[in-house]
Amino acid sequence: MTGSPARTLLLWCPDWPVLAAEIVDGVPATGPVAVLHANRVVACSERARAEGVRRGLRKREAQGRCPQLTVVDYDPGRDTRAFEPVVAAVEELVAGVEVVRPGACAVAARGPSRYLGGEEAAAERIIEHVAQSCLVESQVGIADGVFAAGLAARAGRVVAPGGTPEFLAGLPVEALGRSALADLLRRLGVRTLGDFAALPAGDVLARFGFDGALAHRLAAGRDHRPLAVRQPPADLTVTAEHDEPIDRVDVAAFVARALAEQLHERLAGHGLACTRLGIEAVTEHGQELHRVWRHDGLLTAAAIADRVRWQLDGWLSGSSGRGGARPARPTAGIIRLRLIPDGVIAQAGLQAGLWGETGEERERAHRALSRVQGILGPEAVVTAVLGGGRSPADQVRLVPWGDERVPARPGPAPLPGEPITSGTDRAASSGRPADHGGGAVPPWPGRLPAPAPAVVLPSPLAATVHDAAGEPVVISARLAVSAPPARLVVGAGQPTEIVGWAGPWPVDERWWVPAEARRRARFQVSLAGGAALLLAVEAGQWLVEAIYD
Repeated sequence: MTGSPARTLLLWCPDWPVLAAEIVDGVPATGPVAVLHANRVVACSERARAEGVRRGLRKREAQGRCPQLTVVDYDPGRDTRAFEPVVAAVEELVAGVEVVRPGACAVAARGPSRYLGGEEAAAERIIEHVAQSCLVESQVGIADGVFAAGLAARAGRVVAPGGTPEFLAGLPVEALGRSALADLLRRLGVRTLGDFAALPAGDVLARFGFDGALAHRLAAGRDHRPLAVRQPPADLTVTAEHDEPIDRVDVAAFVARALAEQLHERLAGHGLACTRLGIEAVTEHGQELHRVWRHDGLLTAAAIADRVRWQLDGWLSGSSGRGGARPARPTAGIIRLRLIPDGVIAQAGLQAGLWGETGEERERAHRALSRVQGILGPEAVVTAVLGGGRSPADQVRLVPWGDERVPARPGPAPLPGEPITSGTDRAASSGRPADHGGGAVPPWPGRLPAPAPAVVLPSPLAATVHDAAGEPVVISARLAVSAPPARLVVGAGQPTEIVGWAGPWPVDERWWVPAEARRRARFQVSLAGGAALLLAVEAGQWLVEAIYD
């Protein structure tokens, strides 16, 4: 391949996984934050680096250097979603943007430098525009090739045309982003990219293989990889304007079917199908209505039409209802209706089952529940999703009908009959590793043993526990019980005899974050009347958390 690498402008957002966690999840990036993948730090905030946290550290070592460290799990989907507005802001000034990875995007420098007054002026203009549009700090590097431009962006430099090999020569071999290769090169005495580039290409290929030969070309500044230009996403939204306001359900049904077929055809033209549909309406008086419908399969044209019709029926026939349960009916007819495919996938991404997409009973139930949602709102119909957690309240998440059934916390919930030893759980729940005979620490140590309680109280009830002598039962800092529990009083009720008890099961959570730290111990007690309760002691106060069947 002949010719020089194309001049490339690369925008880089430092510590992007940390910023994405702030944008999406609200984790303050100004504090000590570390993003972990496979128990190792992959990104950290500036405050965390000041405390000694570095990429590649294990979680325990990072927390040892910075006890106040906030740990966030690595989520490439979150990073990608948060970076999309930044890419869109760059596309407002330049065309042909390539997303290198979440947090970095590149564009050919020739065009922007011509109409923005030079390379340095283009870099300053793009940085300023991203800061104003997205409130995100960024750096721009310009060099010959994407690889060199990425390294220049970390230094905020504009490398002169033809000066890329000299710029790269003084950088360490770790800049290649290949840790195994860099370690081997250092052991062979090759410490900089210039030293590596000086090696004969044939010898590099024979010794290090194809990937080593590619790294050799990059180190020499011979990056000929063309930019993969990003195509802006197509506008798939369909809108219908109406001169005569729609205030009747039968007219709304006709409009819904025509608009649904238009949306389905547009999606099919791009090889896409809809799984989540946004419905927006504007009334004659300017009132804006919005609702999102979700589906666990592909929305056909008929399914889209049904959901639009149900939603319009819910809006147009709405009334105040007892206790405000139903939304108020719009004060005027609808003059604008818009369908937004909020979730799309490739049309071949889902396949119907052997006997059809869903059974007749399931579809009938889905229609009924979806219609209730259209009238009362998405939160009116919820289903339970079982996940991880140490307490029964933590293990169940209520999600609206049709939403993705994702657990609130990762990891499996407790299994029936699963043995748990208090010594092991105590060590693991306090953040210290326990000895499991060489095995891994089980998920959610400190969780309660089976069986699970039948009723989890929305708010724990205050209680007192006394021993046989009538003295309050207290738990010491070392989890020693002052005396066997004998009587239980819930609130201002009458004392009830305790005929059996088990515990304590201690949990010491997030001790490294004082504001979020929580330390408590749980007991299972059997009462004289046959009832069984789950009790907890926190800050010296006894609480009733759940009831066993």
